Amino acid sequence: MADNLILQRRIKNILTVTVNRPQKANSLTNEMLDELAVIFNRAAADDNLLGVVVTGAGDRVFCAGADLSELVTGGDDTPDGWSRMAESLRKIPVMTVALLNGHCMGGGLSLALGCDIRVSVPKARFAYPVFKNNVLPGQYDVNSLYSLIGKGRTSIILLGGQTIDSDEALHWGLVDRVLDFSEFNSESEKLFEIAKSSDRNHQVKIKSRIMVSEK
Repeated sequence: MADNLILQRRIKNILTVTVNRPQKANSLTNEMLDELAVIFNRAAADDNLLGVVVTGAGDRVFCAGADLSELVTGGDDTPDGWSRMAESLRKIPVMTVALLNGHCMGGGLSLALGCDIRVSVPKARFAYPVFKNNVLPGQYDVNSLYSLIGKGRTSIILLGGQTIDSDEALHWGLVDRVLDFSEFNSESEKLFEIAKSSDRNHQVKIKSRIMVSEK
């Protein structure tokens, strides 16, 4: 991709994918969504891959969602590009971890919710400004939020337009751990330690059972 807006790094069969557009709050263009879908589909088909990390560049924002210049107002916030990206991420058969280095807004939640585990920095804020941007939330995002935090809390975010902090996100179960940014690398290594030393097929079978339970 031009300008290296999506970065990839692979170490010991753990792939790290970084949204690299900090000057635009790591917002995603349609081209970037397509590139992410390609990367995630390739990861899903890679029998040697043991895990995937998704994060954002910088220390302010994980992902602000859609690039507003490409947003279709009054319509669905997850057109085909968003749906393809989310579905391809969800299909990865090994563990996926979102390291939320900052705020997670709008469609950025698609990226975070598509991962099995979410680790956030303390200063992160979470919101889905559907009224402010005059868009509809993607059904995938609604379903994921509802499954994860329930109807009432999903309504607080979507209908109430509320922004929640990392403490509340942890209490609700929207994120799984809150750590300082300096601890992200060690946390990632800890999470993947077992996966790197275990039979990959066993990990795939375990994740498959988790996914079935989620439906």
